[in-house]
Amino acid sequence: MATTVKDPHVATTPPPVKNGFSFLTSRLRQIGIFVALIAIVTLFQVLTGGALLQPDNVSNIIVQNSYILLLAIGMVMIIVAGHIDLSVGSVAAFVGAMSGIMVQDWSFPWWAAFLASLVIGGLVGAWQGFWVAYVGIPAFIVTLAGMLVFRGLTQIVLENQRITGFPEEYRQLGGGFLFPGLFPAETNLLDWTTVGLGVIAVALLVATQLRGRATRARLKLEDEPASWFFTKLGFIAAIILGLTYLLASSRSGTPIVLVVLGVLIVGYSAVMSNSVFGRHIYAVGGNLQAAQLSGINTKRIDFMLFVNMGVLAALAGLIFTGRLNSAGPGAGNLFELDAIAAAFIGGAAVTGGVGTVIGAITGGLIMGVLNNGMSLLGVGIDYQQFIKGMVLLLAVGFDVFNKRRASNALK
Repeated sequence: MATTVKDPHVATTPPPVKNGFSFLTSRLRQIGIFVALIAIVTLFQVLTGGALLQPDNVSNIIVQNSYILLLAIGMVMIIVAGHIDLSVGSVAAFVGAMSGIMVQDWSFPWWAAFLASLVIGGLVGAWQGFWVAYVGIPAFIVTLAGMLVFRGLTQIVLENQRITGFPEEYRQLGGGFLFPGLFPAETNLLDWTTVGLGVIAVALLVATQLRGRATRARLKLEDEPASWFFTKLGFIAAIILGLTYLLASSRSGTPIVLVVLGVLIVGYSAVMSNSVFGRHIYAVGGNLQAAQLSGINTKRIDFMLFVNMGVLAALAGLIFTGRLNSAGPGAGNLFELDAIAAAFIGGAAVTGGVGTVIGAITGGLIMGVLNNGMSLLGVGIDYQQFIKGMVLLLAVGFDVFNKRRASNALK
């Protein structure tokens, strides 16, 4: 009986594109987090009588949670690689304290203090990355030690005192707005700077998504049905435009920290999705031994991830310090838990190898909306902690359920 040998030079037919419903079902895990965010926003909008989505409150939610969202970006990358970082809150506090000392006691210009603080954050990350990557101590232990070390250093350098009275330029990063007063309310219905930024963001989103789909189609890698692709794109564009309208209506304009966040989200999403470094992170977290056998320098990946986390923690510390206009020994308390919760709620897998920047940001927004909505309703901090803990538990339980369902489907 003759055996047919497939010619390797003949292109294989790509798998048929699923219809919209079956594709939606297969992506339930990724879509569920966005559905949860919409449901929570809708619930609190009703319960608060419309107060949640008031323009000023939306701006307040973004500014209040900006440092947690920043930390969530770095945290999800570390979790994807199979590690954890418990020290980010203490590192943020330490860098904020050092920046305060540089500005107040050493008479540094605000911009020099910013740059020096980011360098300090990078050095802290390199210190912890060295122990994890090259000595081989588990990240849980190294960063637990770091949480204690840098909290202690914060108290030492501040002598358990609070530093206040930072320059106006310093405070702008944490609580400032782009071109305030350029479009006064008495002559303009909206802040047109914010409107322009929103329209540009939507245009860039549509252009990049269409170009990416065209590239995948040309390479015969596209498996997303057109109906779902355009529905998803339209939905995301509508959310951006809606947020733009609310911020433009607040008359304060666009928070500077939102622009910083937007740039970082786009940049880190591109790194994780389209770069060799990003693919190596997923490979390390998915199967460490296979990654090592394939020639990936896993130690360098781990080291760079902690350096990156240190820099982002430093930036979060600067934003938090600037927003409060003070640096204190208790700053950054529980930041690490909020960042970890944001990553896991956003779909990161406990075992590593799975997670996205957008998912972590969405998880952070869920935590932020929960905090803000419950505060508007007058819910006590004790009940807030209980509810947030249950949300985290359910999110991880949903991840485990999905993995079991997928495993059973393959049997």
